[in-house]
Amino acid sequence: MNRILEKKQLADEVFQIKVETPLIAQERQPGQFVILQLDSAFGERIPLTIADADAEAGWIMLVFQTVGKTTHRLAEMHVGDEIAHLLGPLGNPTHIDRFGTVVCVGGGIGVAPLHPIAKAMKAAGNHVIVIVGARTRELVILEDAMRAIADEFILCTDDGSAGRKALVTAPLKDVCEREVKPDLAVAIGPPIMMKFCAETTRPYAVPTVVSLNTIMVDGTGMCGGCRVTVGDQTRFVCVDGPEFDGHQVDFDNMMQRLNAYKGQEQAAHDRCHLEMDIARKEAEQKERTRA
Repeated sequence: MNRILEKKQLADEVFQIKVETPLIAQERQPGQFVILQLDSAFGERIPLTIADADAEAGWIMLVFQTVGKTTHRLAEMHVGDEIAHLLGPLGNPTHIDRFGTVVCVGGGIGVAPLHPIAKAMKAAGNHVIVIVGARTRELVILEDAMRAIADEFILCTDDGSAGRKALVTAPLKDVCEREVKPDLAVAIGPPIMMKFCAETTRPYAVPTVVSLNTIMVDGTGMCGGCRVTVGDQTRFVCVDGPEFDGHQVDFDNMMQRLNAYKGQEQAAHDRCHLEMDIARKEAEQKERTRA
């Protein structure tokens, strides 16, 4: 089981896979995630948010960015390969209700975990406004899927190569200033983006939900690596979240902790690329020798 049914590259170092896992597909709800392990015994365990699922067909969709060794190895796998372990669904699901107007804001790869939430909000009868942002046209993901859900779709890029040249906070502010403001905002993306989305909606008293999935490590509450401050409380993202009130999250503390091992993470990323390049060259050399 856990067989890869489909694989595609969405952007530079961003991949999408569909995995055959009927039980998880039947039970998962928007906002939940899985723990993935490629090796049977001692491999790294990583949390990935479920970007979509089909209960009848028995698959879930995962979107990931190649950062460390495990995600690079996952990107090298092919259709038909099997993932050794897949645990889930984990985490508290998104609260889905008929709120009225919901604005869903996704930045970069954050569009992937936002997708099932926007889809469920639409199915619940909400008027859904979707704002998608990326640094450049080449980094926009799941545009067609989000357009299909949205009653109103707004695309932004930092460099203006697609849609509006702006950060996502600009159209979010415009939406909040309308005669009828949104009843709820959901923002998922880099922490700095979620911070300023929350600050954008705060003056308008628009309730704002953010997903802090990027800080999760173990995913089961045992390592303590995902602790964050929400209001005056210490919370653990993987078991208490991953979604919280964006107006209560201490984003500065979260970003400080996320950057603590930035140097080591970049070194590991570069090492993975070097090892893969060497392996490819060796394989090509063997192929030429056989020929």
